[in-house]
Amino acid sequence: MVTRRNLLAGVAATALASPPKNLSMKARLAQYATVRLEADLSRLSAQERQMLPLLLDAARIMDDLFWQQAYGDKSQLTAALRDPDTRRYAEINYGPWDRLDDNRPFVAGVGPKPKGAQFYPPDMTVQEFEAAAAEQPALKDLYTLVRRDAAGKLRAVPYHEAYAGPLRQGAEKLRAAAALAEDEGLRRYLNARAVALVTSHYQPSDFAWMDMKTNTLDVVIGPIETYEDRLFGYKAAFEAYVLVKDKEWSARLERYAGLLPGLQKQLPVPEEYKRETPGSNSDLNAYDVLFYAGDCNAGSKTIAINLPNDEEVQLKKGARRLQLKNAMQAKFDRILMPIAERLIAPAQQRHVRFDAFFANVMFHEVAHGLGIKQTLGGDSVRQAMKDLASTLEEGKADVLGLFLVEELRRKGEITGLSRLDFFVTFLAGILRSIRFGASSAHGVANAICFRVFQEAGAFSRASGRYTVDEARMAEAVNQLAGQILRLQGDGDYIAASQFVIEYKDIPDFLRQDLKRLAAAQIPVDIVFDQELNRAER
Repeated sequence: MVTRRNLLAGVAATALASPPKNLSMKARLAQYATVRLEADLSRLSAQERQMLPLLLDAARIMDDLFWQQAYGDKSQLTAALRDPDTRRYAEINYGPWDRLDDNRPFVAGVGPKPKGAQFYPPDMTVQEFEAAAAEQPALKDLYTLVRRDAAGKLRAVPYHEAYAGPLRQGAEKLRAAAALAEDEGLRRYLNARAVALVTSHYQPSDFAWMDMKTNTLDVVIGPIETYEDRLFGYKAAFEAYVLVKDKEWSARLERYAGLLPGLQKQLPVPEEYKRETPGSNSDLNAYDVLFYAGDCNAGSKTIAINLPNDEEVQLKKGARRLQLKNAMQAKFDRILMPIAERLIAPAQQRHVRFDAFFANVMFHEVAHGLGIKQTLGGDSVRQAMKDLASTLEEGKADVLGLFLVEELRRKGEITGLSRLDFFVTFLAGILRSIRFGASSAHGVANAICFRVFQEAGAFSRASGRYTVDEARMAEAVNQLAGQILRLQGDGDYIAASQFVIEYKDIPDFLRQDLKRLAAAQIPVDIVFDQELNRAER
């Protein structure tokens, strides 16, 4: 009989199945291409420019807090690293574990990274937590640390208590920025987010963020995603983005937002798996990023955002999908195209296009808002899927985004790009993202997608080059989208674990292809030169 405990052990073992990279520190650093973050600040008013230093200061506070959650004392670690390359690599990874190498340590004498990072006591067992959480539901809360009391029992410590000083400072910066804000929606949001930082009640500020429509300057800030908690996927990690809206590009995307309820009805699953109605107030916007901090800046860099994560807010207000255009263009130019030139068959390389990449990423984010947030049994999908929640959700968004593109092309809503443009660009995107490794939910999701597509004959490989089979790719997209949506709706953790274990290991031929990319010094990801933003202080 397969037990939940055995499945948990199986998933963990699979995550470490790939061999160590054994790279020199200079070679590890070379996996990241340095990109200067630039944006047209002429879009900002004089008062918005005055707001920037305050928002950047608040973002840096989130960066420091993420260090505490991911590792602990940053200064103690970096002071002990005398080699400047190793110190820089620790800064990129927010600790001594390589996020592109399944979180293996790259500093001598450092043990394995705790799966629960610093959210839980290091000696806590899964069984101990589950027994305690049955009596103390707050232990599962997104915004609590799990600690031991004087008697050694587990207790929940709200973030606003555990990090009281820094969060008060962050709130003060947001309130000061709000006092300068000319846009009423932005002012309300900044004040509401300041309250959230010092109370751990984030939902009102999420609603305020969704109601904000006419702003040019934006900031996403606070404890948001749960990727860093690889033990349960319960705990949110601190991060921040400082953003400037590209209103011209955003106007091109507006018309898609109202199509979401209709798209939900087209999902390739039985009716009970699409009974929820997504909010029709969703926004699709394009932004340039001025600054990344914390979780979103650790290892592989985010190029699109789908928020808020609160299911109640999503059902009532929809969600906002932010396409980070300057970061996306950098990844396409510096990484995706060089990969395509080496791994995609020459006859199909012309189908790798930035507009298709942009659309695939955008509809990946749209897809997060579709499907099902509550299992058929009425539980939260996030809690039912535990540590697998992020991987399944990213896999759903990957393949369902491509399904949505197909539906919109069929309806005539997307023109100017062929089916093969989307399919070939998507496959090149898988080959890019799969390099993030098993420590990334996105990397694992792409590995699963690759294996399912391989099994379905969606592509062929000859002489180290990949060719998409258009008809079989379309069939595989429907198959995988339906499979993941049903796993989430059923809330069956054991079935989901078996699915992940079956498909997450990449084949040997792909490992060899990825080695060719490394030998050609194709970066795995980008790291930002954010000096421009320091000059704004």
